[in-house]
Amino acid sequence: MSNNKVLLAGLVGAVIAFLLGFIVYGNVLTDFFVENSGSASGVMRGDDEMQWVPMILGHITWGLLFAIIYGRWANISTFTSGAKTGALLGFLIGASFDLIQLGSTHIPNLTGVIVDIIVMTIISAIVGGVVGWFLGRKKEA
Repeated sequence: MSNNKVLLAGLVGAVIAFLLGFIVYGNVLTDFFVENSGSASGVMRGDDEMQWVPMILGHITWGLLFAIIYGRWANISTFTSGAKTGALLGFLIGASFDLIQLGSTHIPNLTGVIVDIIVMTIISAIVGGVVGWFLGRKKEA
């Protein structure tokens, strides 16, 4: 698969991840995660404190991770196979990060960790599906 196609798939995945994260974490579940932030306080940035460069770079990295795995090693090129693999990757990455954070900080509580793993699994399934679909697209003649 061409480098350009993998790069574009990664950028498409990044946009989807960013938009879904904005909707789910930034709007729908904001209060839930504040209420389930463990004993640490003041750890969540408000909208006016958000640092956009790291946020954008983090989402680009996420999209590229999926696109490189799918396009270079796993030959994933459909929405369904991308979504299944994305769900697995999202679960494993989310669980590893959240469980380590639960064990080493006062930032999350167990309820927040469980919900975050579920949300990460769902968002990653959608991102993975879109990346897989994009990689499987054929050039129009």
